[in-house]
Amino acid sequence: MTYAARTDRTLVLQHLAAEGPGAIGDLLTAAGMSLTVVELDEGEPIPAALDEFDFMVVMGGPMDVWQESQHPWMATEKAAIRRWVSDLGRPFLGVCLGHQLLADALGGEVGPMTKPEIGLVEIELTQAGLADPAFGRLPSRFYGLQWHGAQVRRPPPDGVVLASNGHCAVQALRVGRWAWGVQFHLEVSEDTVSKWSLVPEYRATLESLGHGDADWLGAAVTSHLPTMRHHTDRVVSAIVTTMQHERAGRAGRAGAIR
Repeated sequence: MTYAARTDRTLVLQHLAAEGPGAIGDLLTAAGMSLTVVELDEGEPIPAALDEFDFMVVMGGPMDVWQESQHPWMATEKAAIRRWVSDLGRPFLGVCLGHQLLADALGGEVGPMTKPEIGLVEIELTQAGLADPAFGRLPSRFYGLQWHGAQVRRPPPDGVVLASNGHCAVQALRVGRWAWGVQFHLEVSEDTVSKWSLVPEYRATLESLGHGDADWLGAAVTSHLPTMRHHTDRVVSAIVTTMQHERAGRAGRAGAIR
């Protein structure tokens, strides 16, 4: 995607070194946005001045939203998400755990699945998804990388389900005007599967499903990667374009008042 240079700042909340912003970060950087990455599991603090940022991206991780006692920083993270979405009203994108944190922080329900969902699986847009300004740019059916054992059971108030499948009813949602969450991995890159297969929690889940290694999944991702990267581009470009138009509109209104 191609944009004019800009100075917008993105705050990335990360829960595991192996789960960085990947393709999402590449696209934002190409759009001229600066990225500030906070590694929460390493004890890095969330900046107090959230209003200095324009976009928040929250990544995945092996922990669950109900494990605040094991990960005390998670309560602070949820509070930051609530302030960002409800008070500041700024664009948000959550992936996997970030998707679940969005739902949980704003009053939805997240819980364990009967059986984890791992693989390259088909996802279908809902009617709301087809009309969504970001996800409506995707095909009505598409494939996404999944590796999760928890799911959003109930969206928060003001939340709409944008995508679903037979295994996980809330594959994507939007809360309010422009806070999006996706259960599948929009950030997927060439080395995503190989890196995750080394994470003990992820490897244990893989083995619990009878898979000795992740080579089969790596091969599937490689064959579909160009299409998946194109889908990521379309979603992220739509969000950034909306941000640009909103910012230009605010500047125009401020100029008219002066």
